[in-house]
Amino acid sequence: MALVETEGLVLKSYNLAEADKIVVFLTKDHGVVRGVAKGAKRLKSKFGSGLEPFSSVQVTYFQKDSVELVSIQKVELIRSSFTRASDPEFLRKFSYFSDLLVSMLPPHDPSELLYRMFGACLLTALPEPKAYTAVGVYFELWLLRLAGYLPDWSRCHRCGGPLGQQADLALSADFHINCANCTRARSNINLSGGERELAAMALVLSPHDFYLASEMREDELKDLSSTFKRMISQAIGREVQAGL
Repeated sequence: MALVETEGLVLKSYNLAEADKIVVFLTKDHGVVRGVAKGAKRLKSKFGSGLEPFSSVQVTYFQKDSVELVSIQKVELIRSSFTRASDPEFLRKFSYFSDLLVSMLPPHDPSELLYRMFGACLLTALPEPKAYTAVGVYFELWLLRLAGYLPDWSRCHRCGGPLGQQADLALSADFHINCANCTRARSNINLSGGERELAAMALVLSPHDFYLASEMREDELKDLSSTFKRMISQAIGREVQAGL
């Protein structure tokens, strides 16, 4: 049995038995971790407010070999998201992010880049509700990229030629783009030059800078997010709600 101490973000928790909870963390060093917090439902719980959704914490737990559920020993609060988490729109958006992380990431598979990306999205959205749409697009794009599902939309998938800023180009069934000369079948999913520009921006900017750069492009952001949700749905094998 190993004692592990790491930084993490609380993704969700749910009740277990009379006084305990199962808590899911995204950790910096160990990826998605699920653990039992014994006595967490008691009024004088040692965990205090450290298990609130989307809090940044320092968590200590025991890990047994070949056992997925860890035993949570201590949680120290670094930063609370309690005030913003009472906003239904914030809670809905970040609960959606959490579900995707749990669905797409194997347990105990670390990605410091993904951890930092999610934390940066959280820090961008906490003080600014208007950023929710842009942050959603940013998170979806980077989750797809880090999971290996994001195609290169700067070049034709067939001939390799640059696509430039042509108006609308059709996506193939596997979400690649072919130029007009290489397109062989019609598609009901098109990607505009503006949407491709937004995707390219998100790959090089921070979540906050991407929000500022895309602030007046709400419709394009929503269209791009709809495409990302189709891609995510295909990757996880179930439909993702377009309204999130």
